[in-house]
Amino acid sequence: MSSVDFLAQEKIWFEKPRYDEAERRFYERMNGSSQNIQDVGANAILQDIARARENIQKSLAGLKNTLSNKGSSQASLTQLSHPNSSSSNSGAGDQGEIISRIKSLELENQSLYKVVDNLRAALSKLECRVAVLEKRPASVTPALAASVPFTNGTGVQQKASAPVKQEEEDDDDDDDDIDLFGSDEDEEAEKLKEQRLKEYAEKKAKKPAIIAKSSILLDVKPWDDETDMAKLEECVRSVQADGLLWGTSKLVPVGYGIKKLQIACVVEDDKVGTDLLEEEITKFEDYVQSVDVAAFNKI
Repeated sequence: MSSVDFLAQEKIWFEKPRYDEAERRFYERMNGSSQNIQDVGANAILQDIARARENIQKSLAGLKNTLSNKGSSQASLTQLSHPNSSSSNSGAGDQGEIISRIKSLELENQSLYKVVDNLRAALSKLECRVAVLEKRPASVTPALAASVPFTNGTGVQQKASAPVKQEEEDDDDDDDDIDLFGSDEDEEAEKLKEQRLKEYAEKKAKKPAIIAKSSILLDVKPWDDETDMAKLEECVRSVQADGLLWGTSKLVPVGYGIKKLQIACVVEDDKVGTDLLEEEITKFEDYVQSVDVAAFNKI
């Protein structure tokens, strides 16, 4: 299969650039139409001014041509030795025609100035009307709010509030004559305050205080490997105190056949401390060599 046959069988859009160009022109025309609708007045004025300029330029060009023709004719006449009457008559006629054309151009120019001035005035009026129409929605709402009478009974409420206020002022004047804070009431208020403070203190005293506790892990080392570890543990557990609770224990090898006793206990911080425990345990000098705190954790 040749490359031409392969391309013939493929579905390729060869005319895509043409369709893209047509689509671009369509959208440009749509955008241009919306802008042309907005600038109709301005384009009309510009077209009139352009026409006036073209007319003035054409008239000036014709005037220049006639003046140049007149100059050339006068130069040719000066070169001739015998001028005739027919040439002088034609020069006078040309001069009158030029003057008449200049006057007509001046009148046309004045009329064009008037047209331009009228167009400018109309454009300014249109701009003023557009500005008024744009500002009208914002200015109408406060005017309507001012012109509309009181609704939802607000006017009636304002009128009726005056006698109510007068009555409240009269009641306040009557209340001023009454002594609401007499000496008897002050004494009763003080008694009530004292009673509530007393009840609060009693209630607070009944609440159980939070007891701070700690978990301690002790390492109790013997003198040698011949020390009776069961007897050593018995001596340690014989230490009793308020706020002391012994826990689990185990033997941990140290070296050379020597083992240490590792025992846990829970103590109340305000009642039992590590110094007290070390002092009491080291009293068993026959079994205990030293006591160390391996771990100390707050509960």
